[in-house]
Amino acid sequence: MAQETIKKNITRMNKLQKRLRREVGSAIADYNMIEDGDRVMCCLSGGKDSYAMLDILLNLQQRAPIKFEIVAVNLDQKQPGFPEDVLPRYLDQVGVAYHILEKDTYSIVKEKIPEGKTTCSLCSRLRRGTLYGFAQRIGATKIALGHHRDDIIETMFLNMFYGGKMKAMPPKLLSDDGANMVIRPLAYCREKDIAEYAKLKEFPIIPCNLCGSQENLKRQAIKDMMKQWDKQHPGRIETIFTAMQNTAPSQGVDREQFDFVSLKRDPNAPMKGDVAEADLPAFDFLDISNSGHINLDEAAPDRGQRIDVVETFQP
Repeated sequence: MAQETIKKNITRMNKLQKRLRREVGSAIADYNMIEDGDRVMCCLSGGKDSYAMLDILLNLQQRAPIKFEIVAVNLDQKQPGFPEDVLPRYLDQVGVAYHILEKDTYSIVKEKIPEGKTTCSLCSRLRRGTLYGFAQRIGATKIALGHHRDDIIETMFLNMFYGGKMKAMPPKLLSDDGANMVIRPLAYCREKDIAEYAKLKEFPIIPCNLCGSQENLKRQAIKDMMKQWDKQHPGRIETIFTAMQNTAPSQGVDREQFDFVSLKRDPNAPMKGDVAEADLPAFDFLDISNSGHINLDEAAPDRGQRIDVVETFQP
């Protein structure tokens, strides 16, 4: 490789690392993901996302004003051809404490799921249960997963299109039994940045042969849709994620999130109209006669009679 290319790659890698470190640091701070004294179990699959997560967390660990421990954990699901030596060799080089768990979930998934059907749901459920249990055994206070911003948005669209729910992946999640806290430090990071960073860092990627071969997954269709949006409408993905952080239950239709049934008007409230849009001035209905001109027919305004209102809005 030419010297000039090497220099460009190093420069690009350093810029990406700074960006990812800043985004991960912001996510951790915004959601209070990691606290002083935490033991963080980083779930390492061998894919680009979990490699990047571990790399950035180790980097932040050296600079953070708090002390926390990192333990890498990989679940060997006994997929045929899985290279068992790759992760231990990498983790030994990095110098991080780690555990390799062995559990044949592959056979269970292949037995339960018909050929050609999506295996992700059962596979992830079995994997999650194993990791939750092991986190308790080693005293981990947080379980870090490598889901990024694109994963979060894709999950929202999957649930909208196929599940009829406005539901995604939260950056921080308490398990249903209350025993485990899951965090997603890459919640603010773009997948394309992570992919480029992984390539430049030359992480020893291990492909998932169980679900990676299922090219017609619904998630892939969502990915393609988002890639098209990102190409044709730059900034749209960022806007979608920002919208997910700025929900307004009273402006929706979910009766569980807002009590529409008990909603009543206040006859004594000052009439200021709808001030839901904070960047627009309120319209003072009580001051119409003073600030504007109202032309009414001399006769009483019966039903169907025209009433002209002119210059009633004073910015």
